[in-house]
Amino acid sequence: MKKLIAVCFALGILISGIAYAQDTMKSGTSGDSMKSDTAKKTVDVTGKISEDGKSFVSDKDSKSWTIVNPAAVKGHEGHHVTLTAHVNADKSEVHVMSLKMAK
Repeated sequence: MKKLIAVCFALGILISGIAYAQDTMKSGTSGDSMKSDTAKKTVDVTGKISEDGKSFVSDKDSKSWTIVNPAAVKGHEGHHVTLTAHVNADKSEVHVMSLKMAK
């Protein structure tokens, strides 16, 4: 009887560990801040890229955003553009997926 209880207890701990591991995989705990739920959605934002290409100022609220991947906007410094980007509002960062010149 004691062996049966020990096996059931061990099985319960094993199942709990597996369930916990699956839950942490979904929440994006890989250390990458751009993997948070708020950053997974792409957003279209219109504004101007700074002269150094490292920041972006939104037309809507004049908020300044740091561009995480400035190589994606190379050649568009100082231009008025529409970005399709992953936005991390907590850090005021954008990860540019694509851009096009604004009208």
